[in-house]
Amino acid sequence: MGMKLDNTEEKIVNATFEILQKEGLKKATTKKIAKKAGVNEVTVFRKFENKKNLVEITKNYYMQKLIDVLEEIFYFDEDEGIEEYLKISYFGVLNLSEDNFSILKVAMEEVRSDEDKKPLISDITDLIISKLEEFFKLQVDKGVIKEINAHSLSVMCFSILFQSVILWKVYNISLGFDTNYYADDLLDMMFEGIKPLSL
Repeated sequence: MGMKLDNTEEKIVNATFEILQKEGLKKATTKKIAKKAGVNEVTVFRKFENKKNLVEITKNYYMQKLIDVLEEIFYFDEDEGIEEYLKISYFGVLNLSEDNFSILKVAMEEVRSDEDKKPLISDITDLIISKLEEFFKLQVDKGVIKEINAHSLSVMCFSILFQSVILWKVYNISLGFDTNYYADDLLDMMFEGIKPLSL
């Protein structure tokens, strides 16, 4: 569940995020944010104290929205098959809204002034890997797949997902192939392996 903001705070946070995603942190001045939000700059400081605090609250507010969506995408029930679950998850991420991909882009490009602070992007990574690991552990326990390190398998699946979908959608890098066939190929390699067929 996301943090509670009043109407004015939400306007300011939305304006901040819009400027952050389009112009970056350095150009996100409180004056520009106030103008975009339709409020006085004094109101920005009254509500959020300073720009650093405002930016932090904005990132956390939007990150929680994305985390909530990802929780839904990677949810599974005990009877769900591996192929079905992975395909639904893959296309769930592929079909995230532009707003959600904007959140991801801001998280990936955040400027970290505090070296000890955990980057926001790791919240996404941790969530997806933990959900995949939970799913694969269940499959091992049910005897659907062989005894395997569920964490390693989850990291592998996340890496494929991240490279093929996230970088493509966030940075508009063309993959040069049909995503339906790509998903099928990945699942085939996962289930059948890459060894040559016996003659």
